[in-house]
Amino acid sequence: MSNVYFTDMRTRPGRSLTDKVELLMRKAGIDSIDFKNKFTAIKIHLGEPGNLAYLRPNYAARVVEVLLKKGAKPFLTDANTLYQGRRANGLDHLLAAFENGYNAVTFPQCPVVIADGVRSLDEREIPIDQTYCKTAKIGSAIADADVIVSMNHFKGHEQAGFGGALKNLGMGSASRRGKLELHSSSQPQIDQTLCTACGMCVKYCASDAVHLNANKKAEIDYAKCVGCGQCVALCQFEAAQPVWNDSGEVLNYKISEYALAVIKDKPNFHINFIVDVSPQCDCWVCNDAAIVPNIGIAASFDPVALDQACADMVVHAAANPHTCLNTHEYGELQGEDKFKLIHPHTDWKIGLAYAEKIGLGSRTYELKTV
Repeated sequence: MSNVYFTDMRTRPGRSLTDKVELLMRKAGIDSIDFKNKFTAIKIHLGEPGNLAYLRPNYAARVVEVLLKKGAKPFLTDANTLYQGRRANGLDHLLAAFENGYNAVTFPQCPVVIADGVRSLDEREIPIDQTYCKTAKIGSAIADADVIVSMNHFKGHEQAGFGGALKNLGMGSASRRGKLELHSSSQPQIDQTLCTACGMCVKYCASDAVHLNANKKAEIDYAKCVGCGQCVALCQFEAAQPVWNDSGEVLNYKISEYALAVIKDKPNFHINFIVDVSPQCDCWVCNDAAIVPNIGIAASFDPVALDQACADMVVHAAANPHTCLNTHEYGELQGEDKFKLIHPHTDWKIGLAYAEKIGLGSRTYELKTV
């Protein structure tokens, strides 16, 4: 049985929400980690432009303050996205982070680092020898860190059911090549109507599988293609595309395997914020109304127990009125699996069960209120 520590959103003079975050961290045992001169990756979603459900920088600033007092060398980090947008490369991603408050003004002693670099090529392959993934392709900044601290916005997800610590660690730390492996078991494809013949995919294909055809359009020789996804990572015009064909079940399994790779042989600590529980992933360009009232903040050394506890709290909570759940009075849907109601084809429970099976943590927990 793992310990999960929880605090609600109630405050009073002299006890702000950021004060409660620090108290929660200390009660949960973060002081037991040796941070002295350790490169400490604070894995966080830096915020998709247009989506306002990302965590306030104020929370991260207090976490950074605690770590600096412990002698850590902290940095805030996230990896680039697989889909095209303002977080698909390291430069645009940084600018988006700066706009959202993750910048040198708020964090003068804590750099923001895009984990897999400018073109999403900076990665480490971490051997895990699991059922679905033999190695995990993790952004090098996260893979090279000495300590992992994850700060996770707990919300719904259209493929995994919900996103919490495991998804932020597994999916969020993967390089774009890793994200392709998580989402697809097929080789990429080229939409030639979008190809500009820039030649980047041809230049950087390690298997010499991409060439420009007679019409000056990229073409993949599938006899040579190994499905590495490098062309998807490099294409800035959405011409090289993944084939989205893995089920939500397999995606959950792979996320757990990647999360295992991220924290493998490293001290790690995790904080879930059960606030603004939007029905969809934070990677959407907007966030829909929160499906439940703000519940609180939870922390644990065990990411599986932490996600299980947070999921249980959302299940037991009353639904917010006038949301995608179509409820109109407070108190409805208490005890109902709201993530399943929103995304009926998903089953988040199998992901946690698999994470427990591979030794990532325990679904059995004791909730300790701070």
